Amino acid sequence: MKKILLIISSIFIAAEAFADQPKDWQLGFQNPASDGMRDIVNFHNNLLLPIIIAISVFVLFLMLYACVRFRASANPNPSKRTHNVTVEILWTLIPCLILIVMAVPSFKILYKQDTIPKADLTIKAVGYQWYWGYEYPDENIIFESYMIEEKDLKANQPRLLAVDNEVVVPVNKVVKVLITANDVLHAWALPSFGVKRDAVPGRINETWFKAEKEGTYYGQCSELCGIKHAFMPITVKVVSEKDYQEWLSEARVKFAKEEIKNDKLRIASK
Repeated sequence: MKKILLIISSIFIAAEAFADQPKDWQLGFQNPASDGMRDIVNFHNNLLLPIIIAISVFVLFLMLYACVRFRASANPNPSKRTHNVTVEILWTLIPCLILIVMAVPSFKILYKQDTIPKADLTIKAVGYQWYWGYEYPDENIIFESYMIEEKDLKANQPRLLAVDNEVVVPVNKVVKVLITANDVLHAWALPSFGVKRDAVPGRINETWFKAEKEGTYYGQCSELCGIKHAFMPITVKVVSEKDYQEWLSEARVKFAKEEIKNDKLRIASK
């Protein structure tokens, strides 16, 4: 009995540890790590799913009933009725009412996502074929984020999701993300935060999130952008305020050096 309990508990612990990334045979959403994603999950599970199930069961019942009730053997002389006004009014009004019931809370979620509160941190994400570039405008930090090849993966780094330079943000802080693209359409998406915005060349879209727990969260480009569309993941590492300040100190030096090096290479190539 103890062994069974240990196995069950280890399964739940493993599921919780990987709640920030897709899992094999996953059917539902990733576990929410922000209030925005929690709203989406509740809207889906508590409203949309029951309505969809009820409609599916009702339609299935009508199909089975029609097949049995109006089969040829039971109706040697088929009915010549062409319409029923009452039924036509009902199947028009009832779907409209159902759509209104679904639309009201969905609009509230959309407006909440589009209303960006006062930001504690601003990040700019730029989509390229096929990687992401990031800027911390207030900190003069600029770096590029490439997917780590499978042969170079370290322990606990997920395939097709791990990157060489992660976006680092503090926990429980409002992070505003400015999103654009350098070449073609991309999309910056992080399922655990309920965030997905198109990256459009020549245009800046905005979104935001407030991560509620520390950890590493993974997303991917969600707009077909070319042959390597599946190889430009997004990795956001949420840390404590203390760890974030330490990372800032290191990043200002690390990425400044890389920027100077790149400037020298560009000058030398002219």
